[in-house]
Amino acid sequence: MARFLAGVASALLLAAAGFFWWSGRAADAGPAALPPAPLIAAPADAGADTDPPQASERTREQRRFARYDRDRDGRVGREEYLAARRKAFAKLDTNGDGRLSFEEYAVRTIDKFGQADADRSGALDAAEFATTRVARKAPARPNCPPPPARDEGEEG
Repeated sequence: MARFLAGVASALLLAAAGFFWWSGRAADAGPAALPPAPLIAAPADAGADTDPPQASERTREQRRFARYDRDRDGRVGREEYLAARRKAFAKLDTNGDGRLSFEEYAVRTIDKFGQADADRSGALDAAEFATTRVARKAPARPNCPPPPARDEGEEG
């Protein structure tokens, strides 16, 4: 039994050594050389003084900060930070009592159920339930030009 275990251990050590040797050779070879890029001559009318378009100086986070910083003092106070939540709460609190009941919270869902329940039975059958599915917007397709027309004799 000891000879068997010694044989297995030596086989594993040889396999590991081979793996490290092989990966070391691949690292020494380095990446395959890329062919040189073709040189493209600039048009004669292109001036050297034209600058490439510049990215916007304001990042997305800076714009978000500016939306929250209403008084433009360079800081977002607690009231400024909670203003969007207060507005959303006020929109849901239809009776204006400062409390949000379940009916106020779920008004859109309750209305959706009422519209789907065509037979006014208080329950939705499969056909009525299918009308409550969320209508997903199709992803915007890029405005790409159509492919060039192909000659009838052209292959491939």
